[in-house]
Amino acid sequence: MQKKQAFIKPEKSWALPLPLMIRYIFIAFVLYLLYKLVFDLIVPVSRAASQVKNQMRQMQEMQQQQFKQQQTTTQPQPTSQQRPVEEQRKPSKDDYLDFEEVK
Repeated sequence: MQKKQAFIKPEKSWALPLPLMIRYIFIAFVLYLLYKLVFDLIVPVSRAASQVKNQMRQMQEMQQQQFKQQQTTTQPQPTSQQRPVEEQRKPSKDDYLDFEEVK
């Protein structure tokens, strides 16, 4: 007589089938690449862009302030009595050319 051998179920193994493991490794690699892309390229570029915008805004504000200061500090145009002697002198005869009418 043969002895009955009891069928023993193997304990569950936590090992994944090879195709499923390769798939998870591939997904993990893609997620790593996305992480590197975002934090090594996109974030620094966006920070640099915002810094450039802030610097441009500051430069424009400085230019506007300087323009306003120039407008407030400009002196009025001198009147004819205050003009220097050079501007008041009459042009000499040597300043003009003789004009001959061509017929």
